Amino acid sequence: MELKECINFLLTNAQHNVFQYLSKRLTEYDVTPLQHGVLSCLMGKSYDTPKHLAENLSLETSTISGVLDRMQKKGLIDRVVNKEDRREVQVRITEKGRELEEQITVVIDDVNAEVLKSFTDDEIAYLKNSLRHIASSNFGE
Repeated sequence: MELKECINFLLTNAQHNVFQYLSKRLTEYDVTPLQHGVLSCLMGKSYDTPKHLAENLSLETSTISGVLDRMQKKGLIDRVVNKEDRREVQVRITEKGRELEEQITVVIDDVNAEVLKSFTDDEIAYLKNSLRHIASSNFGE
C-alpha cells in the first residue's frame, strides 16, 4: 500500500495539522491543546483525580502528571490531598483557570468551524462517527 493511502498516515497528518492550528490559536492564553483538555474536564466540577483525567483524555498517568505540574506552575490548577482519603489527590481548577473558559471556548469553536468549513452537516456527522468508531475499536484483540 502506498504510504499516502495508509490510514495511520492520513490520521496522523490530519491530527498534526489540526493540533498545530489549535496550538497556534491558544498561544495567547499560554495554554496547550492538552492543557485545554484538562481544563475542559474540570469545568463544572469541584475536582477530579489525575487517574480519571488521564482516562478521559486517553493518556498514560505518567503523562498527565507532567501536564498537571506545568498547569499548577501556571496557576491554572491546584492539587490537594483528599482529607478523607489521603491516598487520593484532587485536581481543582483555579480562578485563573476558570477565567480562561469563555475565551478558550471561543477559540475551540472557531478552530472546529475552520477545520470543518468545507464539510456538509452530514459529512461532519459521518466523520465524527467514523473517528469515534476507530477510537473505540480494539484492534488485534
